[in-house]
Amino acid sequence: MRRWLLLLAFGLIAAGVLRGEHRAVLAKAARICMECVGLG
Repeated sequence: MRRWLLLLAFGLIAAGVLRGEHRAVLAKAARICMECVGLG
């Protein structure tokens, strides 16, 4: 059971990377960080 969940997690991560979702997540994280510091 644990191996299947691990494989599923890796598969979903790979799918997100192939779709370019990591760029959107990084952009949102940077925006939130800038707002917390008070620069945004």
